[in-house]
Amino acid sequence: MDSKKYLTIDGIPVEIAGEKNLLELIRKAGIKMPTFCYHSELSIYGACRMCMVEIEKGGLDAACSAQPRAGMVIHTNTERLRKHRKMILELLLANHCRDCTTCGNNINCKLQDLAARFNIEGVRFPNTAEKPDLDTSSLCVVRDRNKCILCGDCVRMCNEIQNVGAIDFIHRGSKMSIGTAFDEPLANSNCVGCGQCAAVCPTGAIVVRNDTRKLWRDLDDKNVKVTVQVAPAVRVALGKELGLAEGEDGMGKIVAALRRMGFDEIFDTSTAADLTVLEESNEFLRRLEKSEAELGGMPLFTSCCPAWINFCERNYPELLPHISSCRSPMQMFASVIKAQHAASSSRRAVHVAVMPCTAKKFEAARSEFTMNGEPNVDYVITTQELIRMIKESGLVFAELEAEAVDAPFSAMTGAGVIFGVTGGVTEAVLRRLSSDKTRAGLGAIAMNGVRGMKGVKEILLPAGEKTLRIAIVSGLKNASDLIEKIKEGEHYDLVEVMACPGGCVNGAGQPYTAENKAERGNGLYAADKLCSVKRSEENPLMMSLYNGLLKGRVHELLHVSYGGSHKDKGAH
Repeated sequence: MDSKKYLTIDGIPVEIAGEKNLLELIRKAGIKMPTFCYHSELSIYGACRMCMVEIEKGGLDAACSAQPRAGMVIHTNTERLRKHRKMILELLLANHCRDCTTCGNNINCKLQDLAARFNIEGVRFPNTAEKPDLDTSSLCVVRDRNKCILCGDCVRMCNEIQNVGAIDFIHRGSKMSIGTAFDEPLANSNCVGCGQCAAVCPTGAIVVRNDTRKLWRDLDDKNVKVTVQVAPAVRVALGKELGLAEGEDGMGKIVAALRRMGFDEIFDTSTAADLTVLEESNEFLRRLEKSEAELGGMPLFTSCCPAWINFCERNYPELLPHISSCRSPMQMFASVIKAQHAASSSRRAVHVAVMPCTAKKFEAARSEFTMNGEPNVDYVITTQELIRMIKESGLVFAELEAEAVDAPFSAMTGAGVIFGVTGGVTEAVLRRLSSDKTRAGLGAIAMNGVRGMKGVKEILLPAGEKTLRIAIVSGLKNASDLIEKIKEGEHYDLVEVMACPGGCVNGAGQPYTAENKAERGNGLYAADKLCSVKRSEENPLMMSLYNGLLKGRVHELLHVSYGGSHKDKGAH
């Protein structure tokens, strides 16, 4: 064995193959190392000290920051290390709220998990935790600083991946905490509602806002007609929590569960995604007819992601005229459903959207999305909230028989289904615009670089005498970097932006997963394969809508103008 390429971990030789730290090699060896502050996509922080290891001839070191060297001998599970980790956990618990059963992160809390793993049966130190200190000002997330363990995960996510900078460390010493500038409520900060801080928080100091209590009351009211739409990304994210495999398509079972819980009509947001494809592709074609001078050197930016819209309003208001005027699929569908209800029912209408996204909660509250003074979407609940409702109902999700969505909006295509993964909007639009409508043509689009979880993807597409340049970005830091390139003269014709890394499948309203994130995207592509109709323009429902309910009302129901400030629009 070549000693220059190996080190030894707990007596096992492990090959060094480009890993950036000892922690990666330890996990490669099949050892589940405890951490609070380590995330592979974030910078190394090394604050929690839970991943300490013993290095022969080197003492103790944090595995997340220690560089691997050939010939090293590492121990991860000694009496000294076990004592060290238990002491850290006891100190954290001594300064932490222990009302675990009523915490929004109960069962999914890393502190709770590690306390059980290391058999913490008691805490020797007095509990100095203060009463809950809740910030409920945001429509998207709720903060409780007294559950914070100062791991810094939320700060690094907000600054490094999202480039928002709404939160950071404030104060010093024992009074250090995480907060906004001048310690203002989150609603008064530059938070865009993406919720990625909540996605990485290990303890429940930041959680998704729960809006299910009032919804239950409306479901029980016989004078209320409750309709619901389910976003495509939801179907591949809730299964693991409810007895299915990660990425498995659970849409049929979701419909069955919603029907049992009392929803009157259930629809798939993929149907509205087909509307978005038709409207956005037409808008794109109209822009291609204009000169560079008329366009100001700017591409057409997609408009499906509300956190991106909020981010743009706050940081790049000059780009608003270049954002597609299309409403998001959620808002298009809500407008159509509410308009159809107004013409056919006397009961009070309540419309619910099940979304993978926390920012959809603020989008639903924007003043642009109202009809006769009432919001088009009355409730947005995330995948996490839907899981809680299913569990509360006592339904054995895995044993439910799959059911179909309701007429009259029951037709959708594969193009609408793939909207939930980064690159999906672009691929759907290209299917619409491509002159090659064969199966081979579909395969060529899928293989031209639109797929995959990379944060930035670029594709070139021949179009007559010119070549279109298209960018696909996920993560707002990537969006910022691309915008700066465009300002410096880089040319693009179309830019798809999703705030959450990987797209909606990894939205903050989804159950968090640090591994196998690509499985959810693969689940949507598998669902696309099972759709007999692949292109939005071939959806027979589209022609029926344009000739019926949408006739003379396309702009009113399907488009929006983001021309003003983000303030006073329900951003928080």
